[in-house]
Amino acid sequence: MAQYSRIEVANVMKESGMVPLFYHPDIELGKKILQACYDGGARLMEFTARGDFAFEVFSELNKYAIKNLPGMIMGVGSITDAAAASYYMSIGANFIVTPSLREDIAIVCNRRKVLWSPGCGSLTEINKAEEMGCEIVKLFPGDLYGPGFVKGIKGPQPWTSIMPTGGVSTDEANLKGWFDAGVTCVGMGSKLISKEILANKDYAGLEALVKDTLAKIKKMRG
Repeated sequence: MAQYSRIEVANVMKESGMVPLFYHPDIELGKKILQACYDGGARLMEFTARGDFAFEVFSELNKYAIKNLPGMIMGVGSITDAAAASYYMSIGANFIVTPSLREDIAIVCNRRKVLWSPGCGSLTEINKAEEMGCEIVKLFPGDLYGPGFVKGIKGPQPWTSIMPTGGVSTDEANLKGWFDAGVTCVGMGSKLISKEILANKDYAGLEALVKDTLAKIKKMRG
């Protein structure tokens, strides 16, 4: 069962400005990645459920966060149907992220007041998601649309909250482009938790990178 309501999660997303994305089948490595992100100041983690028995990994990481990382909000991404969303919520997912807009997922998440962030790629999809109660829309794949798309949406719809995922990096110019366009937060995966960091088990380097990236976001927001 989720420990945080969708409004609480949305507020933390808005306040921090960044949601790290991560998947690895090694539970112990996952705990260290989670700890490094937490020590760097991150208070959200989207576990991308793409591997076999991913639910077992998430369950252990979520238990670790609850016990050792107060205030860390664990969610699950790459969810493609309502059954998977329901299962992950039953083992504590506090938010659900999907690659596309699916009404069946919206229904099960709204029933439990759990935040769901669907991947959208048009104004029509964004409007539909908001009509179904979406707080923060995921722009996916972000690199195909870019900051200009966000700016165009925010003109007629300043109330729309957007989280681009894909095409977002820790580079200051990249981040500035997105936040100047009006995004609420960014989702960041391999550009933050890179293959090199995983291969070298460079947890101290990850902690420093998370801290630096969050500081950049805070600075450019003023």
